[in-house]
Amino acid sequence: MTTSSEPSTTDLVVRPIAGPEELDLFLRLTYSLDHELADDLATGRRLPAWMWVALDGDRLLGRLSWWTHTAGVDPQALDFFDLAPELSAEERAEVGLRLLETATAAVIPAGASRPEFGRFIPADWREVPETRSVLESLFSVLERTGARPLVERLRLEWRPGTAVPEPKGRLEFRPVRDREDLLALMTPVMEGTLDAHGRSDLASGLSAREAAELHFDEELANYSSPREWWRIAELPGSGEPVGFVVPARNNYHHTIAYIGVLPAHRGHGYVDDVLAEGTRILAAAEVPRVRAATDLGNVPMAAAFARAGYVAFEHAINYVWDAPGESGS
Repeated sequence: MTTSSEPSTTDLVVRPIAGPEELDLFLRLTYSLDHELADDLATGRRLPAWMWVALDGDRLLGRLSWWTHTAGVDPQALDFFDLAPELSAEERAEVGLRLLETATAAVIPAGASRPEFGRFIPADWREVPETRSVLESLFSVLERTGARPLVERLRLEWRPGTAVPEPKGRLEFRPVRDREDLLALMTPVMEGTLDAHGRSDLASGLSAREAAELHFDEELANYSSPREWWRIAELPGSGEPVGFVVPARNNYHHTIAYIGVLPAHRGHGYVDDVLAEGTRILAAAEVPRVRAATDLGNVPMAAAFARAGYVAFEHAINYVWDAPGESGS
């Protein structure tokens, strides 16, 4: 243990927590998802071996954790990365890099792609000096290891009591029959997507069909909520498909998981009808809230959520490592 208040990387201990019994240690730093950790550990969405701390004696200077949607599979995302707020910018850089690279080397196989980093952040984070300083320290550490910012997103919420528009009669809705029924519509939507994650998948060399399959199999297929909620929108009479919406419940919240209007039918305001249908389905189930998200730069989709009564309550930011391998530091 050091004798001064300044952390020393010589004395810094970087290690995973021993087990759930050390959750209190991990919780000495705070983040908005802290309340999910105990259940994540109990269900296998997190493992103690994925939850790392940086200690100077008994002082917790940093922590991070990976997460996965289903027990027994590899880490899907790095969603905790916190450094003690009392550290200087220089100390954050030193402790953060040591923590991130030591933990990554132990958890992620050499040569494998690092899981994406995601963090929820206040909408005004750039305007609050203390918040901006802490977050930019984290982002700087990520970038030193070869990560780049992918996208900043709006997080939105519909609350019970908010009016849901009545059907306009412009579209008819039917349940999704099966995987292929939805993939046939996801594929053309993917071709013209404004979504940064979808565009990143296409830029990686995936075809629109392959990117749609990846989205379905890694996300939509894992929801435990009824697939009878999923809807395809069609033109009355002809049955021509216009779009789709996937109301669902993930591990934590009810959500509009995916919504799309086919390229041939864009520009007619159909997104409002499709979003309203998805919201009505969840409202009828008397859920406590409905969550949604869209890229900050996707102005049309953000406007559609606002018209439907969704309120933006915070942002999220994602960083990705495009190339596997060693640190870029």
